[in-house]
Amino acid sequence: MDYDYLVNFPGLGIENLKISRVAFSVFGVDVYWYGLIIAIAAFLSLFLATRQAKKFNLDEDFVLDNFLVILITMIIGARLYYVVFSWDLYKDNPIKILDIREGGLAFYGGVIGAILGILIFHKIKKRPVEPFLDFIVVYVPLAQGIGRIGNFINQEAFGTNTALPWGMISNATTAYLNAYPELGQNPNLPVHPTFLYELIGNLILFFILLQVRKRTKIPFGTVASYCLGYGLIRFFVEGIRTDSLYIGSTGIRASQLLSLLIAIGAVLYLFLMRHKKKQAVRMEEDKLFESAGIDTESEEDKQ
Repeated sequence: MDYDYLVNFPGLGIENLKISRVAFSVFGVDVYWYGLIIAIAAFLSLFLATRQAKKFNLDEDFVLDNFLVILITMIIGARLYYVVFSWDLYKDNPIKILDIREGGLAFYGGVIGAILGILIFHKIKKRPVEPFLDFIVVYVPLAQGIGRIGNFINQEAFGTNTALPWGMISNATTAYLNAYPELGQNPNLPVHPTFLYELIGNLILFFILLQVRKRTKIPFGTVASYCLGYGLIRFFVEGIRTDSLYIGSTGIRASQLLSLLIAIGAVLYLFLMRHKKKQAVRMEEDKLFESAGIDTESEEDKQ
């Protein structure tokens, strides 16, 4: 089989790892690893979600229906987000927008698309959205982590130069950095495999969220925990990527800014909800004391 890239990890002693973007061909039609890996991530998440649905009072068929909606709206959102921030690549040939075989899907766009799809679907079905979002968000980092393997296959979403042992160099990283000298990186030196960082970070977050989902009593508490965890992961990873999408000519990385805002919003939400919960508990305690004829006011309050 022909290969597209020769990948090396000099510090680990891995040399000339041959990578092909095509997984196999069916009747002359190439099936790319990128799409195949995304499909594997989606179906694994669906399998785990349907297995756990009954424990959280959710119907398996309802979960499946949501997944079908999510897959469609997620891909549309991910592609549109990428195209909006990379319009120069498509303005002369808009038909290329429909070709996603070589990548070009932005994660945050996928999240926005998926959430909109869920909200619309739940509105149509007249079902509460909070229990489902807190249930399903656990599988998002799992799918994300697996999906990052596709970035490795495509040799994209890598970072700046690094002297760390796991630094990576390939004909793709060299060609990219040669094409964009304004990035100030040496094309002949290894780079951060940032997709690996996200893979590891997302898998850790997945296992953390499994525990959060079991224990939290806060509405959208699992969603907020995900937003906090992934916001922090992406903020730091985005800061060393070489292919970031920028807000116009501001030099501000769109995903890094969004990650920071999401993480801050999650912290504020969790803090306010916990404060609100404590107040509710105190009010219930006061009512119990009052019904028992016990005065809960302090001497200072009475004065």
